[in-house]
Amino acid sequence: MTSPTFASLGLAEPILRALAKQGFEIPTPIQAGTIPKLLAGHDVLGVAQTGTGKTAAFALPILQHLAAAQRRPRPFSTSCLILAPTRELALQIDAHIRGFANGQPISTCVILGGVGRRPQEERMRRGPDIVVGTPGRIRDLMGTKHLRLDQATHFVLDEADRMLDLGFIRDIRHIVAALPAQRQSMLFSATMPAEVSQLANSFLRDPLRVEVTPEVRTPEKIEQQVHFVDTSGKRALLVRLLEDPGLARVIVFTRTKHGANKVADHLTAAQVSTEALHGNKSQPAREKSLDRFRSGRARVLVATDIASRGIDVTGISHVINFDLPVEPESYVHRIGRTARAGAGGIAISFCDQSERAALRAIERVNGVTLRPVGHVPPDSGAANRPGRPAQQQQNRRRFQPRRPMRAAA
Repeated sequence: MTSPTFASLGLAEPILRALAKQGFEIPTPIQAGTIPKLLAGHDVLGVAQTGTGKTAAFALPILQHLAAAQRRPRPFSTSCLILAPTRELALQIDAHIRGFANGQPISTCVILGGVGRRPQEERMRRGPDIVVGTPGRIRDLMGTKHLRLDQATHFVLDEADRMLDLGFIRDIRHIVAALPAQRQSMLFSATMPAEVSQLANSFLRDPLRVEVTPEVRTPEKIEQQVHFVDTSGKRALLVRLLEDPGLARVIVFTRTKHGANKVADHLTAAQVSTEALHGNKSQPAREKSLDRFRSGRARVLVATDIASRGIDVTGISHVINFDLPVEPESYVHRIGRTARAGAGGIAISFCDQSERAALRAIERVNGVTLRPVGHVPPDSGAANRPGRPAQQQQNRRRFQPRRPMRAAA
C-alpha cells in the first residue's frame, strides 16, 4: 500500500507549492486522516497529541476553502476563528498558517490578552480572513463590537482538554453561541475526557472522528524513581528532597488546582522559592509565574497538567509527581519537561496506597519500570518486578506501615 501524498489528499496547487517550499513532503497520520474529510465539508473531532501536525491538518483545508470562496470579510468580521488555550500556541498557529498561505491573498490577525488592545482593534478594522486568539481577549473584543462572528464559515477549537483545564468553558460557550448555525467546525484534543466529549457534542454536527495514538515512549536519559509514601507524608518528603541543592530547577505536578496551591504554600513556608501554575490563575499571573521560574527567581514550579504540554523551560533538573496522573499517557508529558536538548534528568513519583493501580498502569502503558527508593510495600506492583529478588525480600521485611493510608485529596 502506497503512502499518501499531500497531492493525493486533494490539496490545490498553490498550497502544494507552499508546502514544498517549507520542506513538507509526506503527510502525518492526523493530516492524512483529517484533510480529505475537511475538504469534503465534514465537521471533524480530532484526537491527537501535540507535535503530530494538527495545525496543518485543519489549516490547509481552511485555506483551500477560503481561496475558493474569494469572499472578503466586512470590517471587524472574519471568515475563520481559531481558538487556542495559550498565547504561545496562538502565535505558533498563526505563524504556520502564514507559511502555508504563502503566495495567496489570505490575511490573519492574532488576538491575545496581556498586550495592548488598540493594534488588535485596528487590525480587525480591515476584516482579516482568519483570526487566531485566546478565549478571554476574543470575548473582550466581541463585547466592544471590534470582533463580529456573523460571517464566520469555519471554527476551530484546538487543545480542548487544556481549554477546560484553564477554565475557559464559559468563554467558549459564549463564543460558540455567536457563530452562525451554518459553518464547518473542528475540535482537536490530546485526550477525550467526558467534559471534552460533552463540549464537542454541543457544537459539532455529525462529526467524523480521527484518532491518532502515537507510540508512547519515555526519554531514555530520564532516571525514573518511585517513593512509596502515605498521603500525609508527601509534603514532608518533598521538603526533605528539596534540601538537596542538586534539585536545582524542579516542576512538581499535582492532580488538582487546590492541591497545587496547598503544596506551593507549604514549600513557601519552608523557605523554598516557589510558584504555582494552574487554571484558576489569569493569563498575566501564569506568565509571571513562568517568568520567575524560567529566570531562576523561583526554584520550584508547582503545576497541574496544564504545564505538562507546550511549556518549554530549559534546565529543569527534576520532575516530581506529587500525585500520579489519572491517565497513564500524561506521565510521559509530565516527565518530558526534563532531559531536554540531549541533557539528562530525574523523574520522581510519590505513590500512596490509593495510587498503586495508577502506578501499574503507567508502567504497563508506557513500557517503563520505575526504580523504587526506600521501603517497598509488598502489594505495590514494584515487588513483583523481575530482576531484583534479593532487594525485594529485603524491602518486604523492612516495610512497616506507620498508619493506615488515606485516599489522596
